[in-house]
Amino acid sequence: MPVSGSSFRPPFCPNPACRYHDATSSSWPWVRAGFFLRDAAPHRVQRFQCRHCRRHFSTQTFRGDYWLKQPRLLLPVAHRLVGCSGFRQIAREFGISPQTVLGLSSRIGRQCLLFHEALRPRGELREPLALDGFRSFERSQYHPTEFHLAIGQHSHYVHGFTDSELRRSGAMRPGQRRWRAKLEARWGRPDPRSTEHEVLALLEIVTEGATSLILHTDEHQDYPRALARLRHRVTVAHHTVSSRAARTSKNPLYAINLFELIVRHSGANHKRETIAFSKRRQSAADRLWLTLVWRNYVKSFSERKRDATPAMRAGVCEGRWSLEAILAERQFIGRVRLPERWARYYWGLTPTRALPRARAVRSARHASATPAAPAARAPARSQAASSAPRAPSAKSAALQPSMPRPKRAVKGRSVASTGARVARARPQPVAQSPRQKSAASPAWASA
Repeated sequence: MPVSGSSFRPPFCPNPACRYHDATSSSWPWVRAGFFLRDAAPHRVQRFQCRHCRRHFSTQTFRGDYWLKQPRLLLPVAHRLVGCSGFRQIAREFGISPQTVLGLSSRIGRQCLLFHEALRPRGELREPLALDGFRSFERSQYHPTEFHLAIGQHSHYVHGFTDSELRRSGAMRPGQRRWRAKLEARWGRPDPRSTEHEVLALLEIVTEGATSLILHTDEHQDYPRALARLRHRVTVAHHTVSSRAARTSKNPLYAINLFELIVRHSGANHKRETIAFSKRRQSAADRLWLTLVWRNYVKSFSERKRDATPAMRAGVCEGRWSLEAILAERQFIGRVRLPERWARYYWGLTPTRALPRARAVRSARHASATPAAPAARAPARSQAASSAPRAPSAKSAALQPSMPRPKRAVKGRSVASTGARVARARPQPVAQSPRQKSAASPAWASA
């Protein structure tokens, strides 16, 4: 864990454009460049400078809580996200905004994604894999989504996941079918072959460097088509299990069934009939990356026995990790080469059909909240109308008949027009009816 004392030596340059960003030793040229003070601990932070790219950085650059105004919230929020708490519950506990919790969840998810990619095994697979889908929804039950999981059959090590957008199916009332048709007419229908494409993308990531694969799945029709496209480089032994088989420990898909139970038990956004569901698939993916890392490297295989973690059973690491150690040291995207499919999770590019331009809308709202120049708010006129001189109105001419019209302009408006505007602001006599005049006139005036 990086510290802010004088003993800390930066392991590499944090600038991704620097040639020493991928350095594996501390022989790259750097110098100390003073320090700065801050309110949160550590209060005195050492600064450095890379002598090659001239970029300045500090010890905080290598910490997982970099750029956070309240770094104390990172670890407690991570524990509560895997403890079945919703964003608003966490926000009420710490007195912060739910959007702050959303930002922390996204940061934790990116950190866990890079951490898992740096440690996951490559090469030949040491055990058969179980593959199945974990179904949830985003925004409403009219937008179901499925996360495709690949898990070691014996170690229960979760290798990774991808997601697919699905069309709502099952029994529906006539009104629900009409509403689904209305939503599909507005937002379009999901890709019917999305499951095939996403399962293929997941298996290509998991089998990187492998020549053979023993795979257990259910009888989903898209799985054989995905495996047919994978067999050109990997020898696949595919075994199917009925989805109606008893979900006991003897079921070949028990690892998948158990992880689905853990996800629904530990995540408030995946519980049945919940109001804490994820509004966007990207947010659900961020929380699932945290659950994956917590299950693989932190949680014991058995809660009762407190034995080894799935990562230890799979031979990925020798000891147990903690969430504090996982989130302490920052993972850099320039040093961890993510697969193209998983890079979309890191950069937040997972779309939500009902929110196609959520970020653009937020940017537009921010721009509209900023005061604009008067010329930008004025209605557009044609070029001929804007170039022609504007004649004074009859009312302004009557009020100021002898005022000359100077050529000097003040802030885009002439003094004459400014004076006319001031004159128009003066109180004008109120027109009265004959009855009102007679009532207001004194008695001697009519004599």
